[in-house]
Amino acid sequence: MNVFCHPQAFATGSLLRTLLGTEPPERLQFGCKPRIPLLANHVERTEIDLRIGDLLIEAKLTEAEFQRAPRVRVERYRDFESVFDASMLPQTAQLYLHYQLIRGVLSAFAEQEIRYCVICDGRRPDLIDAWFTVARAVKLASLRSRLQLVTWQEIADTLPKPMRAWLADKYGIASQGRPRGECIPQID
Repeated sequence: MNVFCHPQAFATGSLLRTLLGTEPPERLQFGCKPRIPLLANHVERTEIDLRIGDLLIEAKLTEAEFQRAPRVRVERYRDFESVFDASMLPQTAQLYLHYQLIRGVLSAFAEQEIRYCVICDGRRPDLIDAWFTVARAVKLASLRSRLQLVTWQEIADTLPKPMRAWLADKYGIASQGRPRGECIPQID
C-alpha cells in the first residue's frame, strides 16, 4: 500500500488516479471501517484496506486467499440475499469461500454510489478467478458496474520509475512495459 503514499504516484492528474477513477482532493483512509448492516438492526464494522473518496480497495499481495467464513456468519448480513445469488457463490456445506470479497461487495452496496476494487497480483489467476466468480454472483447490474479488478502490474505501469523498481525488487512485480501515458485496455 506504500505506493499510494508516494507524492508522484497519487498526485493530481496521475495515471494511478486515472486507472482507479479517483479525483483530488480525496484523502486516503487506510484501514477504514465501513458499516455493513446485519439482520436484527445491527451493523458490522469490517476493515477494508483503503478508501479513496467513493472507492473501497481490498489489496492482496502476499496473502494466499480471500478467507473463508461459516455460512451462518455470511448469511447474517441483511442484504446478502438481495445482493447475491448464493447458489453461484463457491461454498461447502459449512463455509462460503472468498469471504473478504463477499463482505467488500456488501460494503459497497451498503452505501449508495460506493465502488469496490480488488487489487491483486496478475500472476495469481486463482485470485482473479475468485474475484470474477463472486462478481458473477451479484444479482444487481447497478452494483456490478461499481466493481473492478486491477492488478499490481497495471498499477506498476502508472508509477514513477523508482516506485516501479521498488515493486520489482521487493515483490517481483514488474511493469507490463506500457509506455507512460498509453491507455490501459478496458474489459467490457
